[in-house]
Amino acid sequence: MGLRHLIVHVDASPRSAERVALASTLARRHGARVTGLFAESSALGPGIADRRDPDQLASDEATARRTFDERTGGLSTDWWSVGGGEWAHVVGWTVVCCRYADLAIFGQHPREGARLPSDAIDQALEDAGRPLLVVPSVGSYPDVGKRVLVAWTGSRESARALGDAMPFLVAAKEVSVLSIQLPSSGETRAVPPVDIVAHLAAHGVKASYERIVVDEMRVVDHVLNRAADDGADLTVLGAHVHRSFPYLPRSGTTQDILHTMTTPVLLSR
Repeated sequence: MGLRHLIVHVDASPRSAERVALASTLARRHGARVTGLFAESSALGPGIADRRDPDQLASDEATARRTFDERTGGLSTDWWSVGGGEWAHVVGWTVVCCRYADLAIFGQHPREGARLPSDAIDQALEDAGRPLLVVPSVGSYPDVGKRVLVAWTGSRESARALGDAMPFLVAAKEVSVLSIQLPSSGETRAVPPVDIVAHLAAHGVKASYERIVVDEMRVVDHVLNRAADDGADLTVLGAHVHRSFPYLPRSGTTQDILHTMTTPVLLSR
């Protein structure tokens, strides 16, 4: 899949500029169109009666639009707005909008001062049918994809994420595959000689490979440690929404990564 249309969530928060700058860099590299998506709820939370001031919401959209326009000069752009509705309305239309792009870019959900409902990313992963690139809430990320870490489990979600990340992988300087597996049950069976590195090589991607067996340490710790060791600027993994790997705590790898991410993360399911 080529990246020809990107959508980036834009709000009035200071981190919007970071996301838009990254979206612009990727758009220029891939010759892509960029759509700015303003998505803020007028409610202060699900089921809460308190409302935001409509004038403040309008001011927020104007601020977001200025941020978007200032950083996308010379690009082909669109502006979509789903601001002002209830949480469910904003989340629902955010998901729908993601379906009309090749890649959706969001920011990590902040602990305080969130403008987008907290479950928007989960719902987009669950229902949008498109990969998401999530940018950490701290740090500067003007570009991604020079050094990529792929967390590989052999699952359907991993295969989907690998395919969706291919535009990044073929252009990367370094690609590392961290294969995460369960301890052996002791059974031995004849299996075909499947090889993810060989698959990547068929796409012209030269990748290093390491297989680890998960025991007591959480998968997320392995992934974060390896990303730091490799100096990765992008982590790729399959998203498991509302259910974790059978051998993980109930919180699941996806939520752990979204809470503790130290690089931008490309997620698919």
